[in-house]
Amino acid sequence: MAYRNKTYVCFDADEDMLYYNLMKAWKENEKFAFNFHNAHEINNLRDGSSETTIKQKLRERLADTKVLVILIGEKTKNLYKYVRWEIEYAIEKGIPIIAVNLNKLKSMDNKLCPPLLKDKLAMHIAFGQKIMDFALNNWPSQHTTERAKGKTWSFHYPDKIYDEL
Repeated sequence: MAYRNKTYVCFDADEDMLYYNLMKAWKENEKFAFNFHNAHEINNLRDGSSETTIKQKLRERLADTKVLVILIGEKTKNLYKYVRWEIEYAIEKGIPIIAVNLNKLKSMDNKLCPPLLKDKLAMHIAFGQKIMDFALNNWPSQHTTERAKGKTWSFHYPDKIYDEL
């Protein structure tokens, strides 16, 4: 079994690349505490690869994944080829999921959340460096606890957590 320490980021690469790049910048800037070990650094994908090849490479990345971060933008819920597949795979494998609302909503966004995630165990948070770092450091163990209790619904942090960060 692989050592799982990576963060896999699932997002709309056409619309939301800016947010993913910002996460990478936070990681590189020593002025920010950001616990982000990027799974996308494993086995680069090439343009023109077949869907089968791409999904095999994504499976390899997900094998080392400790947590799946979904950047939820305006069009994320409509992406089926890879985003939906990545979410389904994470759910099937029991990988903790952090759903990050790019519109800064602090709980599940019923309008934008991908439908298959709405009744699944996941932490829903607003996009922001401090709350994302907090979730990356805390949600995986909380997910394990909640899953052991049989919980299968969405969670979010109270305003107090945001205020204290």
